Amino acid sequence: MNGAETQRRVGRFCIAAILAVSPLAAVAATGPSRDAAIEARVDAWFSRFTPATAGCAVGVSNAGKVVLEKAYGMTDLEHGVPNTPDSIFEIASVSKQFTAAAVLLLAREGKLSLDDPARKYLPELPDYGRPLTIRQMLTHTSGLRDWGSVVGLTGWPRGTRVHTHAHVLDVVSRQRALNFPSGTRWSYSNTGYNLAAVLISRVSGQSFADFTRARIFEPLGMTRTSWRDDHTRIVTDRAIAYDDRPDGLHTNMPFENIHGNGSLLSTVGDLLKWNQNFVAPIIGDAAFVKELQVPGRFEDGRSHDYAFGLFIGTYKGLRRVYHSGSTAGYRSYVVRFPDEGLSIAVLCNAGASSRSGEAAYVIADLYLASHLKPPAPPAAHPLSRAEMDGVAGLYVNRETGEPLSIIRNNDALRFETDSFETSDGGAARGVLVPVSASRFAAANGRVTLETSGDSLQKTDPFGKVDRFDRVKPVTSTAGGLAQLPGRYVSEEAEAVLDVAIVDGALVLKRRPDAIITLTPLYADAYRGSIGVVRFHRDRSGAVKELSVALDRVWDVRFKRQ
Repeated sequence: MNGAETQRRVGRFCIAAILAVSPLAAVAATGPSRDAAIEARVDAWFSRFTPATAGCAVGVSNAGKVVLEKAYGMTDLEHGVPNTPDSIFEIASVSKQFTAAAVLLLAREGKLSLDDPARKYLPELPDYGRPLTIRQMLTHTSGLRDWGSVVGLTGWPRGTRVHTHAHVLDVVSRQRALNFPSGTRWSYSNTGYNLAAVLISRVSGQSFADFTRARIFEPLGMTRTSWRDDHTRIVTDRAIAYDDRPDGLHTNMPFENIHGNGSLLSTVGDLLKWNQNFVAPIIGDAAFVKELQVPGRFEDGRSHDYAFGLFIGTYKGLRRVYHSGSTAGYRSYVVRFPDEGLSIAVLCNAGASSRSGEAAYVIADLYLASHLKPPAPPAAHPLSRAEMDGVAGLYVNRETGEPLSIIRNNDALRFETDSFETSDGGAARGVLVPVSASRFAAANGRVTLETSGDSLQKTDPFGKVDRFDRVKPVTSTAGGLAQLPGRYVSEEAEAVLDVAIVDGALVLKRRPDAIITLTPLYADAYRGSIGVVRFHRDRSGAVKELSVALDRVWDVRFKRQ
């Protein structure tokens, strides 16, 4: 799913909490005493996972040697089975690097080129008028809509039907537009990685699962790693995934058969073996593992921080290579610090409460304490309240309709976007630090906003630039709804939305029984659980269609019947 799950922000408040357990000096020693102190601190952080909860497994290697393998909570609550370091978890989007590696192996054998048009191998793809390459699919610059978001518009999102790669190809074949021209922007898309798995099978003549097992997993001794290409297959020692809901814990297992974007089953030990391959390659060579970690580029030459199934960045002054994962009740995070020789894998089956990314960096702080160099926060430029009020307001993304609000709260400015996805290290909301009268920083400088009159430009850690225009917010629907009700149909999503007025409020009705309330944002634009809904008029002012914008699907049109 969903690499870019929301799932990729690193919590900070619990780091302070764990450091309060004992002074950092307690782990500054060397040898067994240091290892024991670190293990005690890790145990303390994971102590919330008990025989009454699901939990996590943790693996750490230092200079190629496994220095920590622990497990917490239960792998099967119904049968009282505890998690162990050998428990098999689904690693979700952490899987993408293995799919990318398989494609690169075929490229090195001359069976394909990363810059080949994807349609050469996937004729189901529509012709969008310009090349859409394999490289762009793997670096999330293809513009391909995320198929899971498309099917979600029908009322059957991922996890509610047994989707297969045939469904993915069918959905892709119906999309008449991309989110953006290929190579020009960045948007996390599982579609590209599902298509890559299909491509690997077609080019190699083997199933994707057989190819990766023979070429990657078996040579590395990853004996407990396999793809969930058949959700009914029995997997010994698999941890059951759970979610904590208001009425208690519930199982939450993925039961679709798509893979390549995620769906890899593995253990912390196997993932540490894979990370070691970047240091002492068994699969490929030094050039191969280097290529896997080269950040992608847009067609204008600008680079971004996503390589081949891997994020490339820094943490407190240290280089890091990493990815997170989130699917159903599974959460995962695998990070490697190449200069320090440290690898960390955290795999969990406790749903949103897992906090796998936060755990990984708590552990990193313990092992790397003497190496860390936290970046200095951006220097603040003083602004008067009047100057802040001049910046505050509602802005709208020119391409997607995404709203962005800047709010003055006493002597501080905050920004909030809708539920749109941000690149890893970004933020959907937070405090804005003015670094000049028109330039602002958020997320410790990883996100910048720059204002110019009634326009705003937002840049994230990828160099992804979004442009916004100030609009007048609408807070009431009274008197402005009469022209909107009707039936709207999308062939791309194979979905029908009925717009109606119920008790004075605008709603969407979707089969079989969904009623989605729409809250006004700005003129002809509304927010609902389905996304941002905008109504489009012709020159006479008549409403002819509506569009839905989501984090990974920017503009799906529904024509009025």
